[in-house]
Amino acid sequence: MSGGTVDRARAMAAPLGRPALAAAAFVVLAAAFFAVIGRNPLSMIGVVLEAAAGDSYAIGESLVRATPILLCALATALPARVGLISVGAEGQFYAGAIAGTGTVLSMLPTPGWTMLPLMLVTGALGGMALSLLAGLLRTGLQVNETISTLLTNYVAALLVTWLVYGPWKSPASQGWPATVEFPAAAKLPALFDSRVHAGLLIGIALAVVLHLVLTRSRWGLVLDVLRSNPRAGLVAGLDFRRNALIVMALGGALAGLAGIAETASIQGRLQSDIAGGAGFSGFLVAWLARNHCLRIIPLSLLVGALLASGDGLQMFAQVPSSVTLVIQGLLFVAVLLVNGWLDRKRPG
Repeated sequence: MSGGTVDRARAMAAPLGRPALAAAAFVVLAAAFFAVIGRNPLSMIGVVLEAAAGDSYAIGESLVRATPILLCALATALPARVGLISVGAEGQFYAGAIAGTGTVLSMLPTPGWTMLPLMLVTGALGGMALSLLAGLLRTGLQVNETISTLLTNYVAALLVTWLVYGPWKSPASQGWPATVEFPAAAKLPALFDSRVHAGLLIGIALAVVLHLVLTRSRWGLVLDVLRSNPRAGLVAGLDFRRNALIVMALGGALAGLAGIAETASIQGRLQSDIAGGAGFSGFLVAWLARNHCLRIIPLSLLVGALLASGDGLQMFAQVPSSVTLVIQGLLFVAVLLVNGWLDRKRPG
């Protein structure tokens, strides 16, 4: 076999070998963790698999958990294509939930067919506005976007808390801080006779479209140049400020869409702590996928399945559901170890 053929074979195997090695490392780390806490590794891994994908209900719940993570991961990956590190998907999620909920409440008590599209659009605009704030601070005042997006997470979450405890609290909630229940007209269509909604299909479609745009368009090349060689981009006349604001706005819109979709179709009303860490999980998924939009899809499904298995671990294995957060962390550690090891072994 010629050297060129060998190189081509290695290039084809690399995308498959890296995830396979990461999966093997994850299984080893998870088994070691279960052994340390005094549980049989094989039986515990079996419980995780059963709770995440053992039947149609488990699969549905895994998909429900994966949907906002997928959109939030895309919201993180898009700014990263121009070199911006945004950790604000969680706050943008809440901002979208606020804006979309405001639309729903303003259209009650006579909801019409326009409620759903208007709710989705305003939800996306809410997330976009919060993300653009960080983008403007970055491009106008050189404020680090990582810091500003991190801080706005808490602002948006606390604003939701104030709204559901105060002006938007439903009189019929019997002390529970939440708005009135959303009407059926504000909920995305359900899939597979389950809690899974059309937001999952929207997220997958957007991931595919973004992949095509970022890899096969001139704009995608512009973003790559601005990220990898800003000086060359400046010499070529590329506008970093404009492109940075565009990717921040689009990323925020994706997270805002996740927020209102989760609020309307899963929670059924706005209440505090609706994100459940989806924004932060999305950030980690985007990092694991190296901001590759297509890779984000399976990784989001995997992380969603791990989080959904928490209830099964608590019920059947008699361990705290927080154990799933440890398992999720071990997944990130496994990918980090494998990527680091392979990158060090790469020639040159």
